[in-house]
Formats: sequence, structure tokens, C-alpha cells
Amino acid sequence: MTKMCNENLRKIRRDKNYSQEYIANLLNISLKAYSDIEQGKTILKYEMIIKLTSILNISPDNICKISLQCKSKHEIINSKIIDYLKNNNISIPKELFE
Repeated sequence: MTKMCNENLRKIRRDKNYSQEYIANLLNISLKAYSDIEQGKTILKYEMIIKLTSILNISPDNICKISLQCKSKHEIINSKIIDYLKNNNISIPKELFE
């Protein structure tokens, strides 16, 4: 992730008054692992972005504007489908994110 993406993630988390420990627990990772994500020490995989966007109730491009441009066509279509479902209050089975 670029520095701006790290800062966006940190700002969004803080705006929602979530601690790093709280997010780490929801992601089922250590506090250090989550801290490394915000500091840019870890490459953020697409699956983790999706989990973070679900926890923070945001879209992937809120974290990093170029995130959708870096994905394959298949991933972009999936992301758009997920956004459509969320925007239309259609529930998404959790097992699809595992």
C-alpha cells in the first residue's frame, strides 16, 4: 500500500473510534500484524481489503483510490457486485468472504 492508503486506513479507523486492537481482533490477527498494515510494512491483499471494508463499512476505494485499477477484470466485477448488493441492502452470505 502507498503511504496515502495507509493514512486513509488509519484516518477511517480513527474517525470510527476503533482501536487497532479492536480491528485486529475482528480480523483474527495480532495487534502487531494490524499495526504493520497501517504502517505499510505488510502488503495488503485483496481479501484483507474486503474484510476491512466490511468492518469499516466503506468501499475499497475509500482506502486506496487506485485499488480497483490494480485488480483483474474478474476482481473488479466482483467488487462492483458487492457494492451493488450493499447499496441495495441485499445481504451477502459471510461464507463468500472466507
